[in-house]
Amino acid sequence: MPFSFCPQCGTKLQPGFKFCPSCGEKLPCFADETGLSASAASLKHEATFTVKASPASSCESTKTKDSVISSIVSPRPALKKTRNSLRLEKEVKFNIQDASTHMLSSTYPAGNILTQDKSVSPSKLHTVAVNADLEVEPPVVRSPRSVRGKGKVFSPVKKEAEEEKTPTGGITAGGAVSSPNSKLSPKAAGRSKAKRAKHAPAVEPLQDGEELTDTTGRKWKLVKLLSRSSTELLYEVSRPNVKESDHVLKLGAKDGKIFNEQNFLQRAAKPASVEKWIKQNKMDFLGIPVCVGFGLHADSYRFLIFPDMGRSLHSVIEENKVLSQKDVLHLACRVLDVLQFMHLNEYAHADITAENVYIKAGQKSQVYLVGYCHAFRFCPGGQHVEYREASRTAHEGTVEFISLDAHRGAAPSRRSDLQSLGYCMLHWLTGSLPWSELTQPDQVAAQKQRYMDDVKALMSHCFGRKKVSSAFQAYLSAVMSLQYSEQPSYSELKAGLDAALQQLGGSMEQPLSL
Repeated sequence: MPFSFCPQCGTKLQPGFKFCPSCGEKLPCFADETGLSASAASLKHEATFTVKASPASSCESTKTKDSVISSIVSPRPALKKTRNSLRLEKEVKFNIQDASTHMLSSTYPAGNILTQDKSVSPSKLHTVAVNADLEVEPPVVRSPRSVRGKGKVFSPVKKEAEEEKTPTGGITAGGAVSSPNSKLSPKAAGRSKAKRAKHAPAVEPLQDGEELTDTTGRKWKLVKLLSRSSTELLYEVSRPNVKESDHVLKLGAKDGKIFNEQNFLQRAAKPASVEKWIKQNKMDFLGIPVCVGFGLHADSYRFLIFPDMGRSLHSVIEENKVLSQKDVLHLACRVLDVLQFMHLNEYAHADITAENVYIKAGQKSQVYLVGYCHAFRFCPGGQHVEYREASRTAHEGTVEFISLDAHRGAAPSRRSDLQSLGYCMLHWLTGSLPWSELTQPDQVAAQKQRYMDDVKALMSHCFGRKKVSSAFQAYLSAVMSLQYSEQPSYSELKAGLDAALQQLGGSMEQPLSL
């Protein structure tokens, strides 16, 4: 039956025309083997399907088509598409429902229904071929050429093969829809790895008597466990066949924070650098431990070896509860020396607590500042980092003593360490701080903010009517007023503490009375 109008522009045609006289579009030859027809008006909002069947099977396909698809055939039959018509084609959106779980299988059982999105406009029509033997092919977007910036175009065979491989965000052969984020990018995978390293699992203790070999080939035998935390273990160790044990071994997860400590000790605290500093400043001692060995063990542990540094200040405070003003001033001066060395080498400690201060008794008490797991290079190449809140993990370190910068997620700087030392001095003197009983870090930060602008109120809360040296209030006032990138006057800070120590009858040369 010949067309009486052009399917493109609607111009009336005479029988026998092969091209439209108005738009020049080639007219299709209508093949009426299927016996299916419909008016163009009734197809205004329906998607198009082409039924392919031989003349012998046309009756059978006519009877069974309604059980396979819920659609009507377009008045424009399938034809060999020209380049112009292909450009006019647009993407078809299909609403895949439960019946589409086996859509990608090559053969579909009778009765399966492929539902369509009836909201597809006539300008977005495509065809789906339905064979007489009920084989359904999924819609395929085809283009005569690849287009830059567009998605990859597949042939029907390649499309099916690719979908069966379950690409990201696609449909599996079983019909399950995979997540578009199921395959992480290398950058995202790197962030996940960093996060896992940051939150390393608890370290399991090793057996006493086990031997560890450092990078130089020396063996170290575990004698006994001295202390432990969730992420680190401290052992007394000795060399094999040696009775005396005068070294300690710090053990942590291979990818844990102990790697940060090793990095600092190797970069900024080499024994030669420490000795040079001592001579230049005419000092008798600088409390930075010397790392005499390090290595990996069992492919999951990292360890550092140090000479014996005595006992921790934390263990002393647990016995004595509080310290005398003389001892606190002495300890503060020694720790201040270490902080000055670190800061001039562009690093901040970022976790000053009694657990990270060690004291070795003798004619002159040696005070060590240890625990460089949170050490941060705040001034790389002489350029101080900018103050940016939430640039790091908030509240990192020991919450009771960290600075407000750490509470807010800003990178630690010089003032951060000096403020932490001030909080420690108050705690060593009184045994508590105004926020010691609080459990929420945000509440602790709020209290620290309150007292930062009123040091006098902080002193009154901690000491009440008890008389203490004015050096403590002077130190706190000076460090609380520092700007983020400001360089402190270490000499003035230490001079004030040392003068107060001498007024109390003490000196740096005398041993601590702990």
